[in-house]
Amino acid sequence: MPPYLHGCASNVTDGDYMLVAIGQARAAALHGEVPVGAVLVLENRVLASAGNRMIGDCDPTAHAEILTLRAAAQAVGNYRLPGAALYVTIEPCAMCAGALVQARIARLIYGADDPTGGAVRTCMQVLDSPTLNHRVDVTSGVLAEESAALLQSFFAERR
Repeated sequence: MPPYLHGCASNVTDGDYMLVAIGQARAAALHGEVPVGAVLVLENRVLASAGNRMIGDCDPTAHAEILTLRAAAQAVGNYRLPGAALYVTIEPCAMCAGALVQARIARLIYGADDPTGGAVRTCMQVLDSPTLNHRVDVTSGVLAEESAALLQSFFAERR
C-alpha cells in the first residue's frame, strides 16, 4: 500500500484509493486470477483490500469485493460497515452488489463498467431496487481506462 494512504489522510482522492484497488487487481493477475481489486475505506482509513481469489481459494464467492468486506467486518468486529466506501476496479456483480446492501456500505466507487455481468448500472441495477432498505451512493468511471486495460490484457494473453 502506498505510504501516503496509511493512517488518516483527508486529502486522499477517489483516484488514490482506486490505485490501491488496481494494485490488488494486478497482484491477482500474477496468480492467474481475473484482475479485479477492491479496497474498503472508513473514516479516511484503509481497513481492508483484496484481489480476486476464486481459483486459489477454490471458492466461487472469493470475489475481491467479498474478501474485502469480510476482512473489514472482522477488523471492526461488525458485519455492518456504515459510512464505509468500497473502491472496486470493475462494476460489481449481483452477488457483490447484494453484499454491499447487507454491509450497509455508504459509497461504491468503481472503475470500468462490466457489460457482461455488471449489476449496478449495465446488465442489472440491483442497488436501485425500490424495495431495498438501504441505499448506496454510486460513483463510476474512476480510473476506468486503467481498470479496463488490466482485464483486456489479461484475457488477450489467454486467447
